[in-house]
This record gives sequence, C-alpha cells and structure tokens, in this order.
Amino acid sequence: MTLRLRTVLGPHGQTAGLKSGEITVQGATLDFETFKRMPDAYRRMARTAEFDVCELAPTTYLIARAKGVPITALPIPMTRRFRHAGLVRREGSPISEPKDLEGKRVGIRAYTVTAGTWTRGVLAEEYGLDTSKVHWITEEEENIPDADLPPNVTRVDEKLSALFARGELDAGFAGLAGIGDPPEGESYIDMFDKPAPLEAAWFKKTGIYPIHGLITVRNDVLAANPELPQALMDAFVAAKTLYLADVFAGVRDEAEDRRYRKLADLVGDPLPYGFTANKPSLEALVRYSEDQGFIKNMPSLEALFLPIEPASKNQEN
Repeated sequence: MTLRLRTVLGPHGQTAGLKSGEITVQGATLDFETFKRMPDAYRRMARTAEFDVCELAPTTYLIARAKGVPITALPIPMTRRFRHAGLVRREGSPISEPKDLEGKRVGIRAYTVTAGTWTRGVLAEEYGLDTSKVHWITEEEENIPDADLPPNVTRVDEKLSALFARGELDAGFAGLAGIGDPPEGESYIDMFDKPAPLEAAWFKKTGIYPIHGLITVRNDVLAANPELPQALMDAFVAAKTLYLADVFAGVRDEAEDRRYRKLADLVGDPLPYGFTANKPSLEALVRYSEDQGFIKNMPSLEALFLPIEPASKNQEN
C-alpha cells in the first residue's frame, strides 16, 4: 500500500516537478495542500505538527523543536538569499553604519522571522552591533505564540509602515519582513550602499549561504518509514535538477530564476541539498538564533537536521 503524505510546499520552481507529478517519491504519494500565505502553514505545522511533510521557516522550526513539537528537518533548503540588503532607513537619516542602530527603534514583522535573524547575525558578527541594545518593534504574533523573546522586543497594535511614515521608527526591514515597500515617489535607503560585494566577500570567508525554508517531517512518519528521508531527498534533487536545467538554458527567466542564475557565479550550485553542503549555514543559523535569545540548549546539529545526502553526486552537479 502506497504511503500518502499530506504535504505543503511554497510556490518554488524547484518543486514544480513534484507538484506536477513528473517527479515522484519512491514508495509515497505527496497529497499537496495549498496556502495563500505560507506563514499560515508554518504556524499550523509548528504548533500542532498537522502535516506529514511541510516547508517551514528555519527559525520557526528551531523554536518548535525547542518547545517539543515532534518534527525533524531534512537538509533540503527551499530558498536562498543573502541578507546584507533589506534593512532600510529613510533618506536623510543620521544612521550610517550598523552600530548606529543601538538605542534606536527598528521595525520587523515578528522578531523571530528568518530574514531578521540572518541580518542581525551578520550585523553582530561582522560589524559589532549589540542587538540587545536595539529596540525591536513588531506588529504580528510570532509563529509560535509562546516563543521566548528578549526584553528589548515590543509588539504594537499598528502597522509598522504607518510608524515608519510618521518617523516613529528609525529603521525597518523592507517588504514582507517589516515595513513594506516605500510609498510612490519615495525611496528607502539600504544600510549598505553596495551590499552585493559585501555578501560575496562574506560568503567566501565563511561559506555561509543563508537558508529561508526547510522541509520538515513528522517524527511518527519518520519512525514508521525509515527509508522516507532518502526517498524525499532523491525526489527533491530530481525536481531541482529539472528546474535548474531550464534556468541555465534560459527557458525559465522570471526574476527568481535570474537571481539564481546570477548567484551561481558566486556559490556554484544555487540550491545545494544535503547535510554536508549546508552544514556551515545550519551551524550559523542555530548560533544566531541562540545569540538572539529565542532558543537555548539545543540538541546536536545532526539531531536537528537529518544528516542525509543526495544519493549520487552526479545528481547535484
């Protein structure tokens, strides 16, 4: 009897082959469920382990594990993006470097969102920012309501965009991570004028390639089906291989496709799967999350992220 798995994945090119049925999982059928907003799926998985297989924000996953939710992540990242860009200030702001944020009010949708965790980690380790001296202002409930937050986090009952427009925030995360996009005729200024060279230098120094989205599986499903993690890895690799072939051939040419094509010049495989390839990034994610005060006393990296690899190196090349 074929194993049927309730599955939620975001709208990624590298999962299209799985959703269309062109790529299948050996011994299992993925029954896909669709969400208009992926954070809604994140919350349901992180709070009650509702789905068998579900994409989850990495920081939400770590908090869920810290709270005892019975799920485990596979080293199959869904989205990659460097985070030196995206923290913005208004034109004419006196903020000129990361240390200037100390003592200031900075808007972010929720404190534990993955984008913010990566940016705070970079600013702390590379530029000396003491994140405990920044007043983090949030507008949404955390994906896990009882997440442990540091005392310098305050939730408000108003849109961050309105606070920023009135000058009640000194800086904020742009787009969905915080204050949204600038009003027509206005512009926001990134913390770094030219983030791309800084990101490239940081990657070459550290090997860290920020992860936004991981595949998680219910522990009872894993226990009953020990062959499933490798079967999922092989299927995700096959779907990714189809996608990247189209990206590099120019068949796929949307903004996200072009972004990965450009990233390949720096990182090689823009969507690396497997424990070994992602270990530096996973280690950094756990370290940043602990440093920022919302997880502690976590198990080993291998217990958090199953140490599986693509079955064949040829699949990843």
